[in-house]
Amino acid sequence: MEIIVNDECAVTAQMMDKLREAASACTDLDVEISLSFVSLDEIHELNRDYRGVDRPTDVLSFPMFESIGELEDACGEREEEGQPVPLGDVVICMDKIIEQAEEFGHTRERETVYLFTHSVLHLLGYDHETEDDRKQMRAREEEIMDAIGLGRETAGEETETQ
Repeated sequence: MEIIVNDECAVTAQMMDKLREAASACTDLDVEISLSFVSLDEIHELNRDYRGVDRPTDVLSFPMFESIGELEDACGEREEEGQPVPLGDVVICMDKIIEQAEEFGHTRERETVYLFTHSVLHLLGYDHETEDDRKQMRAREEEIMDAIGLGRETAGEETETQ
């Protein structure tokens, strides 16, 4: 599992450990994830240009594969080479991390890891277009956050890292 961050100053070593832990909890496939932190204006532009939604959002996912089957095939092919397969790009808005952490009463660390987890699940084919899909994705998110010690019950207990 490899995470390539566009701005190393945006995350601490402790945060990177939590992000890797979250990504590993999402999948055991040998993948590489590109992670970018952007401003409100930048994510607004990306959301408008790529999704046709003319407003800012908190996180965007740009998957490399159309299906989990394609991803698994690619991982099988690259396994012999010992190279991770590029899973896709995650783009998170720093302003939204701050806003939503305050709104939901938890730390920036939890909000960052939650948004990252949400996005990685999108890269793996999860969605929330229907109520059933939303419930399944939300349950998986909560399972992962609990497993890495950032569940709702412990959200106020972790230390601020940003």
